[in-house]
Amino acid sequence: MRRLVYYIATTLDGFIAGPDGADPTGPNGFWPIPDDYLQHIVTEYPETLPAPARAALSVTAEGTRFDTVLEGRRSYEIGLAAGITDAYPHLRHLVFSRTLSESPDPAVELVADDPVAKVRELKQEDGKDIWLIGGAELANALYAEIDQLVLKVGSLTIGAGIPLFSHKSTFEPRRWELTDHVSLKSGALFLTYTRVTDQA
Repeated sequence: MRRLVYYIATTLDGFIAGPDGADPTGPNGFWPIPDDYLQHIVTEYPETLPAPARAALSVTAEGTRFDTVLEGRRSYEIGLAAGITDAYPHLRHLVFSRTLSESPDPAVELVADDPVAKVRELKQEDGKDIWLIGGAELANALYAEIDQLVLKVGSLTIGAGIPLFSHKSTFEPRRWELTDHVSLKSGALFLTYTRVTDQA
C-alpha cells in the first residue's frame, strides 16, 4: 500500500512558515538555503523541487519516492501569486479546497470532498508514495493518515508562525520511530520518522 508522507521543512522550534504564511524561502523569505541542503534534495528528493527550480538546476530525474503531491488551497495560492499554476507538472497534483470552483490549471485536480476519504482511496491505488506538502490545516485534517514524516530541519528558530500542524489541532499523541537521519555540514537535518503502527 502507498504511504502518505508529510515531507516538510521546519524550523528548530517547529514552524513551517512565518505568521503571514508566505513562502519562507521566497525572495523576501527568512529561510536560507545552504548549498549542501539543496544538493541533498537534488540527489535524494528531486521530484519535490518545483518546476522552475528543476529547470534552473537542470534537474530531470524522475525521483523514486513520490508520484503524487497533495496541498491545501493556501499553499497552492503561494504559487498562484507567483504566476505558477502547477509547480509540480511532473507529479499528479491534487489541491484540496472547498472555495476554489475551478482549477487554474487543467493538470491540477481540485478536491472538495473529505481529504481523509480521498487519501484512503489514493493509498489503494498503484504507484509510489504520496507527498503531503502542506499546509498545516491539511496536515491536521490528515493527521491520522500520515504514515511517515520527513522533516527538513533548518538550523534556525523564529519564535512564532505556522506550526507543523494547525493551531486547531487536538491533543492526540502518536509515536514515531526514527528510521533515517542525515546531518549536513551546514547544520540542516533530514529526519525520517515512520509511524509506530501498534496503535489505533
